[in-house]
Amino acid sequence: QVQLVESGGGLVQPGGSLRLSCAASGRIYDINIMGWFRQAPGKERELVATITNGGGTNYADSVKGRFTISRDNAKNTVFMTMNSLKPEDTAVYYCNMRIRSYYFSASTGYWGQGTQVTVSS
Repeated sequence: QVQLVESGGGLVQPGGSLRLSCAASGRIYDINIMGWFRQAPGKERELVATITNGGGTNYADSVKGRFTISRDNAKNTVFMTMNSLKPEDTAVYYCNMRIRSYYFSASTGYWGQGTQVTVSS
């Protein structure tokens, strides 16, 4: 019905940059909140950043000033530009979107498949 496909992860040296993308497809009426979460080995999944359909953003304190979330509503896509990456940013990154499939339906949360980001020299 709805699928989220992520891309852009990889291996980068400390201080480097990466850009993640997540595109939604399927039956979509509108998308309210788009966001990124991450999960490091042995830790719980944590919120990284969110962006509303009006462009309002929210960031975890650990990434403020380094990560930027943005969205392309016409393409149902969310991006996250990650600069000044640190080893502690290493994790699997998941996108999440709250999507209405029909005008009268409630929003449902969908997850991407996850993309590995490794920051290491």
